[in-house]
This record gives sequence, C-alpha cells and structure tokens, in this order.
Amino acid sequence: MPSPSTVLSAHLRTRPRFPSLVPARATGLRDKTASSPSGWRFRVRSNACFLLAVANQPAMGSSGGIRFRRRVGLVLLLLVVASLGGTARAREAQPLPEAAAAVGTRRAPERHGLALDFYAKTCPAVDQIVANVTAARYRDFPAAGPAVLRLFHHDCFVEGCDASILIAPTASAAAAAPKVERDMEENRNLAQEAFDTVALAKAAVESRCPGVVSCADVLALAARDYVQQAGGPYYAVKKGRKDSKVSLAGKVRGSLPRANSTVDELLRVFAGKGLGAADLVALSGAHTVGFAHCVHVLGRIYDFRGTRRPDPLMDARLVKALRMSCPSSGGSARVVVPFDVSTPFQFDHAYYANLQARLGLLGSDQALFLDPRTRPLVQELAGNKTRFFQAFVASMDRMGAIRIKKGRKGEVRKVCSQHLLPV
Repeated sequence: MPSPSTVLSAHLRTRPRFPSLVPARATGLRDKTASSPSGWRFRVRSNACFLLAVANQPAMGSSGGIRFRRRVGLVLLLLVVASLGGTARAREAQPLPEAAAAVGTRRAPERHGLALDFYAKTCPAVDQIVANVTAARYRDFPAAGPAVLRLFHHDCFVEGCDASILIAPTASAAAAAPKVERDMEENRNLAQEAFDTVALAKAAVESRCPGVVSCADVLALAARDYVQQAGGPYYAVKKGRKDSKVSLAGKVRGSLPRANSTVDELLRVFAGKGLGAADLVALSGAHTVGFAHCVHVLGRIYDFRGTRRPDPLMDARLVKALRMSCPSSGGSARVVVPFDVSTPFQFDHAYYANLQARLGLLGSDQALFLDPRTRPLVQELAGNKTRFFQAFVASMDRMGAIRIKKGRKGEVRKVCSQHLLPV
C-alpha cells in the first residue's frame, strides 16, 4: 500500500484580495514559495495553503503520454483558501471522431460567419491590445486565467457568445428589478478577477478603438491568451460578435453542465449547442487548470448517492486529501481545490491521465472515462498532448460561434457590465 499522504501546512500572510499564485521568478521572491511538478516556483498569497503530496502513484500511460512513476511520484494537490466576496481591482484541426450519434432532436443553433480579419481596418491591433492586458494580469493574478476561460464557457452556453454574462446585477432593491444571468446560482461563484480582466482589456481597447470592438470578442480573445500563457496552444480567434441587448436569468437553468452531471446529461446539453461528444471531451480538458469549490465535491467524498460513503471510484488517497480541506459540515465556503491534481498550473493533457487513474475531481469529469461512449476519446487525448491541443482548438472555435449576434440583434457596449443607453 502507498504511504499515507504527507501534509505540509504553511501559514502565509493574509491579504484582503483574491489569492494569487505568482511565479517567483517574475516577482524576485526567494521565500515562501512552492514548486509545481513542472518546475515552476510559486508564492501563494492566501489565508492558508495546504500542500498534500500523494506518493507512489502507480505507473501508467502510453508512449507520448503522462507517466506516473512507481518511485516517489508526487501528485501535488494545492488547496487554496480563496476570498470571493471582495471586489478585486481590476490550424484548425479535424475533429475527433464522434463517439456517439447526436443526442436529442433539438435543431442546432443558428450560426453566423465570423472572420479573423474582422477588425483589420477598424482596430487592427486588437489582439495585441488585449494580450498586453492579459499578460500583465496573469503575472499578478494567475487565478484569473482559468476564471476567464470558465467565464467564456458560461457566456457561450447561455444564449450564445454575446457577453450577456458580463451584465452586472441591478443595484436596485426593488422586487421587480429584472434578474440577469449573474444572479443565478450557477454563476454566483464566477471569480471577480475574470470580470475585472475583461473590463480592463475592454477599456484598453476603447482607448485605441472607441465603439468598435465588442465585449464578446474581447472575452474570446482573453480566453485564448490565458490558454497560451498557461502553456497551452496559441490559436487565431475569429471575430465579429456583437454584444447581447439582454441578459436573462431565466435562460441559465439547464443550459450549463453540473458538477455531478451524467454523460447522458452532458451530451444533451452539448447537443443543444450544436456540439458533440468529441467537443464535450476536448472542452472538458480546460479542467487541466483551475479550481472548484468544496461544495461541488462533498457528495463524492462523504455521501456518494446516499451511501454515506465516498465514491468507490475515486482514489482513496485523493478522498483523504480532499477531506482534510473540505469537512462534511462547517467548512469555509471559500475553500477551493484544483481540478488537475498532478500539474495544476500547467495547461496540458494530464487531466485525462488523471481520469484513467481515478483522480478526477468532479463526478462529471470522472464519468467521461467510465462511459464507453467517451472513454476512447479520453484515452486518445491522454496519450497525445499534440492531439489534445488540436482537438481543444477546434472545439473552442466551434463553441465560440454559438448563436452569434449580428446587426441590429446586438450592440457594441462601451462598458461591458452595462447595456448601451437607448438613443
């Protein structure tokens, strides 16, 4: 049997901001750092940080894939206490073969043409303007990277990629005040750093190209930038989206996958967006970076399907490590845990190897390897990082074209959190 998990606790300075994982070489710091398996050294700013090393992971994987060595192969699990309540400042590849026929009978969403050179005459430097902002933000707030990627997904899956998720809730206390997408429970844990990053990027674009570039395009560009900055592929982003004129809370329910969704449920949600099983598996690879709140894993580690026992298909050492930071009751709602317990800071294909090793964090993640319709796709991507990058880029392109608003159906906001005032 493998040796017990080793718990290393480091109590660092408390800061009234969202914790950031800052590359030590970028800050010049030489103390209070932690090393990731990829060789990066990070300083963790938070109320508390727990590093749990799970030793002796059995070797597995094929040539070109992730290998977990039999010798003391450490699986790094970084558990960060994150404050979400404050207000922070601020090619194409052929798709993977479908593992299943289209699910459901709903007609695929209407798609409109986008173009790589959409702003060639009106704002030719838009990619670089946004990239300058995201690069600076990634240095100071690396957690904003996966947060922006998640924000883009939540935007596109609810009425299309139209920046409707960016509209701020109404400040009025009136009961009749219309609810927006951000008011819904599914969106309440979206990190403020993501919204701040888009707002900063949009402001920078407005200073050079006022009234030209939509917030929806800025969000798509920022998501791409963060994928690259975390070690993922760079890909060209097609542009030409307009911002939605409405943001309706009622459109959210049933449009987004849940942490415990079955593969049947996931396939139905994706089919409703004109996406298939290959897209589901490829886009789920975004969980190679980022964090989830404890509330999304409590059922798996304490009371799986009413058994009062953990999910038997989750590695016992991972269960033990998660329980140390996510108590069954009375725990902090601000605690988050990484999706990828082997390389949490690196955009790579380790996520799929984790699923094969029963180290998937969410039930919806692990289900992709358990279901025979999606298992072959997981196995293919686990063994080939280049193939994963190609599949991910192709699926991001398809997702980014869902229900695009054009012409009078949309607007170009000056401030992403506010609709344009009627003229």
